Amino acid sequence: MDSAGPASAALQLIRAVAIALLLVGCSLVVAAQAGSPDDPQVQLLKQLCDAERWEEVVRLAKSVPSPSAEVEYYHGTALARLGRWSAAREAFQAGARLQPPDKRFPLELAGVAFKTKDYSQAARYLRRALQLDPQDSYANDFLGSVYFLEGNLEAALKYWNRVGKPQIEQVRSDPEPRVDRALLDRAFLFSPASLLRASELNATGKRVDGLGIFPSYRFGLDAREDGKFDVTFHNQERSSWGRNQWEGLFLLFRGLPFQSLHPEFYNLRHEAINFVSLYRWDAQKRRLLADLSGPIRRNPKWRYHLGTDWRVENWDIRTSFTGPSQLLGGLNLRREAVSAEIGSFVGERWSWSVGVEVSHRDFRGVLPGIAVRPERLAKGYQLKHLARLDADLWRVPEKRFSLNGEVSGQTGRIWSVPEHSFLKLQSALNLHWFPRPEGDDYEMQQGIRAGKTFGDVPFDELFMLGLERDNDLPLRGHIGTRDGRKGSAPLGRNYFLATWEMDKNVYRKGPLAVKLGPFVDTGRITDPSPGLGSHRWLCDVGAQAKPSLFGLTVVFSYGKDLRSGNNAFYLTMGR
Repeated sequence: MDSAGPASAALQLIRAVAIALLLVGCSLVVAAQAGSPDDPQVQLLKQLCDAERWEEVVRLAKSVPSPSAEVEYYHGTALARLGRWSAAREAFQAGARLQPPDKRFPLELAGVAFKTKDYSQAARYLRRALQLDPQDSYANDFLGSVYFLEGNLEAALKYWNRVGKPQIEQVRSDPEPRVDRALLDRAFLFSPASLLRASELNATGKRVDGLGIFPSYRFGLDAREDGKFDVTFHNQERSSWGRNQWEGLFLLFRGLPFQSLHPEFYNLRHEAINFVSLYRWDAQKRRLLADLSGPIRRNPKWRYHLGTDWRVENWDIRTSFTGPSQLLGGLNLRREAVSAEIGSFVGERWSWSVGVEVSHRDFRGVLPGIAVRPERLAKGYQLKHLARLDADLWRVPEKRFSLNGEVSGQTGRIWSVPEHSFLKLQSALNLHWFPRPEGDDYEMQQGIRAGKTFGDVPFDELFMLGLERDNDLPLRGHIGTRDGRKGSAPLGRNYFLATWEMDKNVYRKGPLAVKLGPFVDTGRITDPSPGLGSHRWLCDVGAQAKPSLFGLTVVFSYGKDLRSGNNAFYLTMGR
């Protein structure tokens, strides 16, 4: 045991010396690759660059048998000054391989890509340079300028803000909107003679959307000779019942194929007060809907909604919207409701709303069946509390990617015999991505939604997966009506739904634009009643066309239910 101690110590000393020699050798190799600034060839190249004798720099650099990173740097610089972009790129790439931690090479490669108008490549190199030195003011300014030229203002502000840019001189509108100027100014969280911050621009977008009178808008920056910028609010405004008589008539009667009218009036008194209504005289599903909304005390951060919804609907609960289908029960639903709600936009990421609804329902002409049970047909008055929270969970402006989330809850009590109470919870994640660095030629959306109920849920509060004009959970291979009556799509207490779609612009001229693309929907809905629910996972695939005109989007969809093989053709309209 005594002899083992000295031998072990000697072995450890040998290992330490070997590691030290290895580290010294590695450092010498790296130094040799980089090239010492005191190297005579490097000194001469630097002197020639200072004198702008670019051809001599190129000849000397080419004569070096094993060029170092410093030699490649001056070589690439000379080639770039001579406009020989491809050769300059090769030299800078060679230098980057020899000296990866040197930020000069991705910066110069970004400059070469910028000169050749390859902005996407320039942005990639600049992001690499900022990984090496996040505080580099030149790289941040340069990257902000690249995103600005690509039309990605949010990403440009992210990097410009790090260097105190852009300074705003004036804020203008094109065209000048009819809404009260003071109200619009309160929606804008930035002002002249200040720094335009990305957070302020995002929060402003939330408030402008909340006004409900600008279906299309964007903020543009116009460079000035003094290095500052003017902000221009390019907008298309809804006003009264249309921008002209023909647009107003088109929007009013757009629902005629579905036996409905849409009287709508926007920006009443020039205060962003909007009245939206629907009158449908379809004998199987009559409806009268109205909503009045506006800013609270002329503050666009806060908004109120007052609504009413009257329905008389015939329901036939069936297992399919086409072909042989078993009738599982039927009824006539009559429901009247009034509601009030207030909401607020909190900063750039959050918004919330709370409200209350008072309603009355009764059921007539009930055809008993396994899907229609007495405990689901509670008649009488109902009081319901509503709450909702929306959040921007993740934004990557460089990739034009965003992920939004929402949660909502409804608590209701029905004064029936016996009394009933229930709770409905829903949550959603919505992913939005433009794959290309500029424009909207391609657009991808992914949505994931889930809902769960507790307590005694009445029939008209059940969830439904399928296409139906009063439903917001589209499973696009399932249609929710048959012979005009509701009830042919899966119904139940709890659901999960995932929707995916990709759109491609195929035509755009003037006010008309057309998009085409595929979609995939999958979901499941459950219920303890044997006649309700889907009993298994459902999957629909298909394609859709989306022509847009006057701010109105018409969606023609074809979906195929992979379970049953049914084909679903459907047309919807939305603003």
